[in-house]
Amino acid sequence: METHAASINPRKPAPRPSSSSGPGMIASLLIFLGECGILCARAIGFVLRGRLHARNTFIQMAAIGVDSVPIVVASCLSTGAVYSFYTADVFVRFGATNFIGGTLTLSFLLELGPVLAGVNVASRSGAAIAAEIGSMVVTEQVDAMRAMAVSPIRYLVAPRLVACVLMMPLLCVFADLAGVFGCYVMAGLHGVPGQAFMESTRTFVSTDDMLKGMIKTIFFGFLIASVACQQGLRTKGGATGVGRSTTNSVVLCVVLIFISDFFLAQMLAGASVTVK
Repeated sequence: METHAASINPRKPAPRPSSSSGPGMIASLLIFLGECGILCARAIGFVLRGRLHARNTFIQMAAIGVDSVPIVVASCLSTGAVYSFYTADVFVRFGATNFIGGTLTLSFLLELGPVLAGVNVASRSGAAIAAEIGSMVVTEQVDAMRAMAVSPIRYLVAPRLVACVLMMPLLCVFADLAGVFGCYVMAGLHGVPGQAFMESTRTFVSTDDMLKGMIKTIFFGFLIASVACQQGLRTKGGATGVGRSTTNSVVLCVVLIFISDFFLAQMLAGASVTVK
């Protein structure tokens, strides 16, 4: 009887909903969106008031942009070659060699280049941002900054946000050039004349197509920096927490890049998201 009475004790606190349950997932999503929104708003406020830490910004531009060029070029070059390997074979088989250059180049400028650049930066720089800020949180360096009246958002978040937004379009240019070059080389190995590839590219591709891809990367850069900083600042639990924040940052950034890419493609193409 005592055991039964204890099991139904009304003063016993009710269990909190798990994060895997429906209400728990909704609450976690709202908290995540709210924290990212507040973080970005405060960082943008420092930028607009001219209180951006210039030295940290240039350091982050080098770390996020310059150091990411080799991995972006390597991944896009190989992806372009593989993409052309399969596509050029089909076009040559049906005698449509005059459309190969335009098709491959347009695909890279509008989609593959921006997305691959975003995923590479999210995997490399996004993880580094989350790990660096997370390590500072668990070692109480962020608390020490607050104690010295130094805003962590001005010193840590704003420079990374600005650097990521500025460097992503430049990385997109390198991604496009590397991808199109890979397509060109592989198409030539399949018997497509170089002159035909270039003529097709000039016919079907315009400067606006490249600009649309670069506009995508501006949003990707903003997304990567905000999510990585948010995950780093909410780190708890020592080294294990740093690893968890780093993993969450990469996963969230990559998933959000693909989701936002769909809506950005619709908006930049001037089409409606709804199926007609």
